[in-house]
Amino acid sequence: MPIEVEIVSPEKRLLSRSVEMVVMPGSEGDLAAMEEHAPMIVLLRGGLVSLYDAGRGLATPSEQFFVAGGFAEITGDRCTILADEATPLRELSRSEGEARLAEAERAYDNADKSDITTLDPYLDRLQSARAHVEAAER
Repeated sequence: MPIEVEIVSPEKRLLSRSVEMVVMPGSEGDLAAMEEHAPMIVLLRGGLVSLYDAGRGLATPSEQFFVAGGFAEITGDRCTILADEATPLRELSRSEGEARLAEAERAYDNADKSDITTLDPYLDRLQSARAHVEAAER
């Protein structure tokens, strides 16, 4: 049985459909959700969300989106991804990713490193920008 997946960014809803499985970039590692998954809320890091359809098998995703972070709410029959930013992989620009990476590196280099607890947002931006470049190379 399929799981309903919805991907929403602040600008719009990008996707709402049934899939066999969705794999997303959780903050602690990649996570797959299928029907009857235990309910949970997951913090997402920058990376690819991959959708798998039953007819195509689970070896090749039918569709992929880059998310720049956000949250996912998973229940037994639904997965809602609330992304900080989401782009279909086919529309992802490597040059934009490289520009974001350069900007994130500059911001981190200029950050006050005397208090390590303030560095998390800079590190998150760096990770997301690196994931953007990597995803655009696919």
